[in-house]
Amino acid sequence: MTPSSQEESVQGKDPAGHFLTTHWSVVLQAGQGNSLEAHEAFEKLCRSYWYPLYAYVRRKGHGPHDAQDLTQDFFARFLERKYVSLADRSRGKFRSFLLTSLQHFLVNEWSKTQTAKRGGAQKFISWDEQDAEARYLAEPSDDLAPDRIFEKRWATSLLDHVLVRLREEYAAAGKSKPFEALKVFVWGERNVATYQEMAAQLRTSEGAVKVAVHRLRQRYRELLRAQVAQTVSSADEVDEELRYLISTVSG
Repeated sequence: MTPSSQEESVQGKDPAGHFLTTHWSVVLQAGQGNSLEAHEAFEKLCRSYWYPLYAYVRRKGHGPHDAQDLTQDFFARFLERKYVSLADRSRGKFRSFLLTSLQHFLVNEWSKTQTAKRGGAQKFISWDEQDAEARYLAEPSDDLAPDRIFEKRWATSLLDHVLVRLREEYAAAGKSKPFEALKVFVWGERNVATYQEMAAQLRTSEGAVKVAVHRLRQRYRELLRAQVAQTVSSADEVDEELRYLISTVSG
């Protein structure tokens, strides 16, 4: 695919040095046609955002079953009615556009489906309903606003997604055991094993552990930047979005 001048490739490079095309750019094409590539890109993003949106709907006061139906129906209608054609990438980030679309949907669309039999709607995303609710019940019991819950779940979901990708890379290289041992060092958490202790566990040298941790962190940062780059409108926003992501998780 060759994006137009208004939908050009942005956001950094992959490890080979090639520029990455943002999913934002690809998704925008869904409003202008039935591109399989656009549909697949949008579906992938939806799979990353379903839980933050589900948590938002729950915090708005909807019960578990209604929240599941609402989230599923939102994604199905979003694509079916090409709401993405209304997107203006210059106005902000993909997550903001998605949340605003959900807010409009909750106000304008759901009331029209109340008479429909529950379960009759198309399931756009496969998920474990019990797991979704278990995750929500584990949310802080404070009075965080629905928008704030969405932001925090977006941030943690994105970080978790990157860690899963990193795990897959290590597994493909036959390095699952060292990854599981060293992943606690990704963010430099305190109160974890020392390099010396980890070296003893992995039966290697302390120096080898330090090198492995450095490479692990470096690759995680690369994958994180690439993931963030898919959801902002320009390369200049990547660092800003990364700072916001970390502050959201930490706050």
